[in-house]
Amino acid sequence: MRKLLAILAVAVIALSLGAVALAQDDVVEIEYWQYNFGARVDAMNMLIEQFHEENPGIRVVHNSDIPYADFRTEIAASAPAGVGPDIVTLYFGWIIAFVDAGYLVPLPEEPFSEAFIRETFSPMVANSKYLGEYWTVPTAVRSLALFWNKDIFAEAGLDPESPPQTLEEFQEIALATTQYGDGGQDVLNVTQQGFSPTMQGQIHHWFRDVLIRQYGGQSYSDDGRTVMYNSEAGCEAFRWVTEFELEHVTGSFDIMDGSTNAFVNGDVALHVDGSFRVGTIRNNNPDLNYGVAELPVGPNGENHTFGSYWTHGLTRRAASDPARMEAAIKFLEFITTPEAGALWVSIVGELPAQLESASDEMLLADPILGPFSAGLEYASATFFVDESAQRQVMLDAYDFVRLGGMDVCDALDEAAALEQELLDDFWAERE
Repeated sequence: MRKLLAILAVAVIALSLGAVALAQDDVVEIEYWQYNFGARVDAMNMLIEQFHEENPGIRVVHNSDIPYADFRTEIAASAPAGVGPDIVTLYFGWIIAFVDAGYLVPLPEEPFSEAFIRETFSPMVANSKYLGEYWTVPTAVRSLALFWNKDIFAEAGLDPESPPQTLEEFQEIALATTQYGDGGQDVLNVTQQGFSPTMQGQIHHWFRDVLIRQYGGQSYSDDGRTVMYNSEAGCEAFRWVTEFELEHVTGSFDIMDGSTNAFVNGDVALHVDGSFRVGTIRNNNPDLNYGVAELPVGPNGENHTFGSYWTHGLTRRAASDPARMEAAIKFLEFITTPEAGALWVSIVGELPAQLESASDEMLLADPILGPFSAGLEYASATFFVDESAQRQVMLDAYDFVRLGGMDVCDALDEAAALEQELLDDFWAERE
């Protein structure tokens, strides 16, 4: 009898192990990649956990260890090797480059039809369409706004609840809130920054998509093929930006570990940044006494802001295997729902890409996120043919002025000539 029971027990164990092995074999594993940004990593981990609960047959491997500076290179290197992500998060300005490289595949008509995307997502998501097809969809979108340090305002005798409404007021407050050490008015002697015009951050977008418009110009022709920022309006706007470091000496990217960290640490009065910075502040300095307002209006009295987004696409690796492709589509659909957008705004601070979540009355009334949401109504986004190269052109132009002593108009002329070559080469290959 005991021998019979032992045999039965072994049989049960064998069947159980076989069932486990079978269950494991049935699990489809896919990889999701995004660059390393703490709040975004936390939010995606929460969504993946929820997805696993609802989809036990799919396992998502989350690769978020790659620094931003290396992200594009790592993705590009993974494709020829046949490894890497099945779903990847890209800056919207990179879409064209990754499509041309054959790395992305078009979104399937079901469930991502054009009608569905237009009805569901923010209008700026139209930038994900290229060659007549949509290649990505986002969880969230973002816009620029003005951050200000209320404690610094109060210490300078300013109303901590009254941020600057115009560019003229912005300049006045930047000057009033800058402090220096005993060495005099030198940028390396600044102990508290009024404003640090950091092109490496969001200031290149502020200049190109906001300030030039507010000075009465435009950066590109309506068809996106001609550079136009080296105009009289562009020179005026660029001079206004460069004078903060070179003439007014209110701050610099070269001190205090960069303007973003300096603001988060409480050492900068005025800071222009995206809604994603809210999550960083929450995580790194939750006691920072700050406010957020819509960007100040320019000489023409108009409101403008820059809209952008990181967005998810399916790769050719996913498309190479029907089971992985099906799992990847299901995961992509899950992380772009209104519920996912609502979670994202609470963790990261970026705005929901879905119109349903973005129109939430509590979000619009929020003193921190509300100004970003209000800006979406008039936000514009540059059509980039090569975001990294076009961004570098603008960074170099600023350095030509601040480090090389070049006239602002000459610097813009040189930048425009270089960027025009990029645009001409891009369109020539498609004609």
